[in-house]
Amino acid sequence: MTLGIVTALAYGVVALVGGIIGYRKANSKVSLISGGISGLLLIIAAFVQFQGQTWGLTLAAAITAVLVITFGIRLVKTRKFMPAGVMAILGLVALAMMVNQMVA
Repeated sequence: MTLGIVTALAYGVVALVGGIIGYRKANSKVSLISGGISGLLLIIAAFVQFQGQTWGLTLAAAITAVLVITFGIRLVKTRKFMPAGVMAILGLVALAMMVNQMVA
């Protein structure tokens, strides 16, 4: 299993669980839907990579980049580190690992 697969799978699970937590704590349907969709897409991208399809890593990197931008904007607007800052930092780390896998 490559680093790209593990990274996409891990960040996908974090996004999925984060969406569920956002719904349970703040009754935010937007968190549930966006976390669910992005988390499931990242998990699907990891399984596609596992099957040897190179576009899975590209899909995972694109989704992660969109999430980093989204959480970065949210962090600037709210100035609250939790959850936007944590997700932005985790996303940057995940994106760096994915890009590293792409160029290797």
